[in-house]
Amino acid sequence: MIATIFHRGKEYKTDLFHPIDISLPLHTGADCVSAWYVQPMILEPVKMGDWVGDVNQGAGVNFRNVKFNPHGNGTHTECVGHISKEFVTINKCLKRFMFVAEVVTILPEELENGDFVLGKRAFELSLGGSKPEAIVIRTLTNGLNKTRMQYSNTNPPYITADAMQFLCDKGIEHLLIDLPSVDKEVDGGVLAAHHLFWQYPHNTQFHKTITEFIYVPNEVNDGTYILNIQIASFENDASPSKPVLYKVI
Repeated sequence: MIATIFHRGKEYKTDLFHPIDISLPLHTGADCVSAWYVQPMILEPVKMGDWVGDVNQGAGVNFRNVKFNPHGNGTHTECVGHISKEFVTINKCLKRFMFVAEVVTILPEELENGDFVLGKRAFELSLGGSKPEAIVIRTLTNGLNKTRMQYSNTNPPYITADAMQFLCDKGIEHLLIDLPSVDKEVDGGVLAAHHLFWQYPHNTQFHKTITEFIYVPNEVNDGTYILNIQIASFENDASPSKPVLYKVI
C-alpha cells in the first residue's frame, strides 16, 4: 500500500505494507534485554481457589498476571514524568503518533575517564543541515547481542550535555536510542540530558518523548523515514512501546 504524506510543505511516499519494527520484545527469561538492576518480566496464571488460569492446567482460557518495569525491561517510551515532581503520564503527553524521522548511526567516542559518549560533533556530521522531528540513533557496534544485553553495572555509552543541547536546537521532539538511557548509568541523579531535552522545570516540553532500548537492524540504511510510535495507554511516565519505521521511497 503506497501512501503519500504531505507534511511541513514536503511530500513523502512510503509503503505501509512494509514496516520495519525497531522494538525489542518484552518476554520472560534472563535473555530479555534489561537494565537498572530489575528482574526479568514475570508471567503468572491467576489462581482463585482451585482454579488456575492456565489451559494446560484445566482452565478454558489463559488468564495471566504480568509484572515488569517499563524502564528496565524492553523497549519503552517515556515522557517528562520520568524526572518531574508532578505526576505526568505518557498517555497524556503523546498525542501524535506519526513523525518524519532521521535514522543516524553513531560511533561512541572514548573519554579520558574511560566513558564512551555520543558527542555533539558526531551528531553535527550525521544530521548535517536536516531538522527532523524525530531522530533514531543506532550506535556501533550493532551486533545482535544488543537484543539480549544485560546493561546493569556496565556503564553504557550516553549522550553528552552539549550534544543533547544541539539536538534540542535542531528541533528534535522525539528521540529514540538503542541504549538503556540518554544519561550516564551512575551520575548522582543529575540526568543532565533528560533535563535538557524536556527543559524541566522552567520551560517544560510536555509533548516530547524519549524511547530507549530500540534495535535498528544493520540492513536499515541511515536516512529519512516515516516513524510510528505505538504505546499502550498507560497512565504512567513510561509505557512499553513499538516504534515502527517506514522507508521513504
